[in-house]
Amino acid sequence: MSMTEKILPISGEIFDVDGHKAFLITPSKRLSTDSVPWVWYAPTLPGLPGAEERWMFQKFLDVGIAIAGIDIGESYGCPKGRAIFSVFYRELIHKQKFSKKPCLLARSRGGLMLYNWAVENPLSVSCIAGIYPVCNLQSYTDLKEACTSYEMTEEQLLSKHNPIDRLEPLAKANVPIFHINGDSDTVVPLETNSGELLKRYHQLGGMMTLRVVNGQGHNMWPGWFQCRELIDFVIRHAGIDTSCQSIPGNESTCTEL
Repeated sequence: MSMTEKILPISGEIFDVDGHKAFLITPSKRLSTDSVPWVWYAPTLPGLPGAEERWMFQKFLDVGIAIAGIDIGESYGCPKGRAIFSVFYRELIHKQKFSKKPCLLARSRGGLMLYNWAVENPLSVSCIAGIYPVCNLQSYTDLKEACTSYEMTEEQLLSKHNPIDRLEPLAKANVPIFHINGDSDTVVPLETNSGELLKRYHQLGGMMTLRVVNGQGHNMWPGWFQCRELIDFVIRHAGIDTSCQSIPGNESTCTEL
């Protein structure tokens, strides 16, 4: 273990995996002696996860779900980053005795990292939840930077590594998906990201729910991180049976597509 200056929204453990900073926040009580259900959060960059996630994370901890992530830098889901993700995954399931099927939680560009890992490891995913996640590199404003991380041209990158074009393994594995997005997001446009993913995933026979928040964009609105439906979705697919109350105010701002 190595000491770092990374600050987590809730007290947890910081450690190194393959030369990269990882974090682990565990519930006070372990529900099972066999394996611990967990949420895999991305992107784990300096300052992330942030204070905005504290309320949501506490809801997971309260029912016995751990939260973990690893900082692989601005990888944009490139093969080298995915390889480190696999090392991290093996570290948790073997050494920490965590569940072999984590719930993936992607915020913004964390979608690129988690989706590109998930499509290559569909049987190791219980569900995918996203808060305005990037899932279409073609519409992403940082595509040129992504090409640098991939060490590829735009054509090479988009032909083989665009998450939205790689969904079939997830649909075949019956991985459920839940996204929440704003209809005024100009950084990660709804129509070309979550909207298009919903269309394609349903065409493949996959199960996905998309909640659209009217008048919201790519911002720190508390409703993103206090979405009861997202939290319930993750808890349910982590294999925990619990009933939850809705948060007043969230329901009236969302529509389902």
